[in-house]
Amino acid sequence: MPTTQAVLAFRKATIADVGHILILVNTAFCGDSGRAGWTSEATFLNDDRIDEAGVITRINQSGAFILLAHDTSGALVGCCFIQSKGDGLGYLGLLAVDPWRQASGLGKMILTKAEVMAKAELSIRLIEGRVIWPREETISWYIRRGYTKTDRTEPFPYAQVGNCKAIRGDLYFVIMEKEL
Repeated sequence: MPTTQAVLAFRKATIADVGHILILVNTAFCGDSGRAGWTSEATFLNDDRIDEAGVITRINQSGAFILLAHDTSGALVGCCFIQSKGDGLGYLGLLAVDPWRQASGLGKMILTKAEVMAKAELSIRLIEGRVIWPREETISWYIRRGYTKTDRTEPFPYAQVGNCKAIRGDLYFVIMEKEL
């Protein structure tokens, strides 16, 4: 069966994109609409994943950017946050794809572009990301993209998640990393 590769246009986010990013990220991870894709966190988190202030902070942050991916019609279909931590270390987060377009290869394309830009523009050689446990399918997805599950974990910040509310009390982050 033939497959078609999506054509995406990439650019860095500006303040004018805040509203669209909020909708994309919160739709991809939260609520009933997020359940349409495989990345939903609605079984252990509810409410919004990120608020306006969180998006603005990431856009304005020095040594960081939010990469946006648009389809041929101009619709925002995905995003990813990249941050330099200095000394060749970087952080990847907020990788989100429109839930109705998940499982079509868009996430892989966005991640690949973000990694290329992280290395070329921010001199990142080792990139880390955090995955909320119990998201084993997400951990497996990153492993298929060349990431390694480290032995390190971080506690879930129950008191610092903005509007997002944890439904369970046993959450933590698994640290993944990849050499670029």
